[in-house]
Amino acid sequence: MRYYGPRQPDLGSSTRPRRVLQRRRFLRAGLVGAIAQGAYHAQSAVAAPATTDLTVTRIDRVTVKVPFRPVPARNMARELPHWKYSEICTVRLASGQLGHGETLLYYTPATVSEEAVQRAQGQNAASLMWDDSLGTGLQMALFDAVARACDVPIHRLLGVQLYQQTPLSWWNIDTTVEDMASECREAQRLGYLAYKTKGRPWFDIWAQMEAAVQGLPPEFKIDMDYNDTLLTAAKGLPILKDLAEFPQTDIYETPIPQGDIAGNQAIRRATRVQIAMHYGNPRPRVAIQEGVCDGFVIGGGARRLVRQAHVAAMAEMPFWLQLVGTGITAAWSLHFGAVLKNATWPAVNCHQLYAHDLLTRRIKLTNGKAAIPTGPGLGYDIDWAAVDRFRVDKPPRRPDPPRLVETRWSDGRRMYFNHLAGVNFVLNPARRPGIVPYYERGVQTRLYPNDDTAQWKERYERSRQGPLLEKG
Repeated sequence: MRYYGPRQPDLGSSTRPRRVLQRRRFLRAGLVGAIAQGAYHAQSAVAAPATTDLTVTRIDRVTVKVPFRPVPARNMARELPHWKYSEICTVRLASGQLGHGETLLYYTPATVSEEAVQRAQGQNAASLMWDDSLGTGLQMALFDAVARACDVPIHRLLGVQLYQQTPLSWWNIDTTVEDMASECREAQRLGYLAYKTKGRPWFDIWAQMEAAVQGLPPEFKIDMDYNDTLLTAAKGLPILKDLAEFPQTDIYETPIPQGDIAGNQAIRRATRVQIAMHYGNPRPRVAIQEGVCDGFVIGGGARRLVRQAHVAAMAEMPFWLQLVGTGITAAWSLHFGAVLKNATWPAVNCHQLYAHDLLTRRIKLTNGKAAIPTGPGLGYDIDWAAVDRFRVDKPPRRPDPPRLVETRWSDGRRMYFNHLAGVNFVLNPARRPGIVPYYERGVQTRLYPNDDTAQWKERYERSRQGPLLEKG
């Protein structure tokens, strides 16, 4: 039993056939299709006072570059250095009320365009706030402004509050063995009971788990996202079964391509560990009917998120909220956790990456859960001194500094990955069979420092066309 909600039954449990029947009844009713076509319309639970003018009179945006903490910094530097950049959006209403939101510029469902800003000017904020196309930060700021004008927390605009607390997960990208162990201990020290990371063939995942669980209680859970890199059920199951031996192992996300129905069914039959998939692939009706996963990863704009969450609830499947940014976005996520019945897996917000969460007070956890804010709007205030300290000009494009990533195997083989291949330049080749060596013990990876030598430059040039493998 997981600490934050009812655990899904293990494969082979007598309760699983009952869930299958429930799903079939649900599908026969046609509710998934109705919701997917927009039949569900979120209703505000609170009406604005008649004396409050919710007209948007001004929208301001400022870009910040927030540094990572030391452990995330040396690991995010490989593929995701651009996650340092956020845009803070401020909406002013005719009533004088301000609302604030955040867009993680290079990892977001939708950025805030100049067209969206112009479209929102002069409009009633309450009539706009469910429009996902406005962009993450602007939508969040509109909700914050309207809720503050009504003197209620945002979750009162989202629905009926079901929970006083909601679970959160500590997140980090794939790391060295030592860094994963230290991050798990830091998470536990700060009240977390869940840690989510990446399973990657360029790190020794057996050694990672062996080191990470040392001294951790069984109730501290570790969830691993493979992003398809196990490739097939036949290849991946020996690894999944190995890691399932650790009582802390709780959820595998996307171990193989999500569209592989038979392969994912086989994985679910063969392991006690719960399987998570990003909502939408395969289509929700197929995912539910075929039983390819135990729960979902849900995110996006407010309207899309709530629609997906209601499908999960009707199918009686848990999910975690994946809304990524600094503490501003984490605070936003708490409000959805308050009203969405099946948001019982710990939310992934990634705000633990940063040296400063941009809030005047930290989101605190007790036994793995954070309290739902009760103050107006987000329920947290932005630390504007920190915003000023980290303020930068908005980059004209995604920052992409020259870099090579080096992976080394115990037999002397080395592989070099070049940033010029685009976002996820290490991950994407590992999703295709035969390019990156499969999971092995003893493998290590680092950012290969540019020491301005002929050897670095030569490897940089030779890896432009794809991963460069050098035999030992």
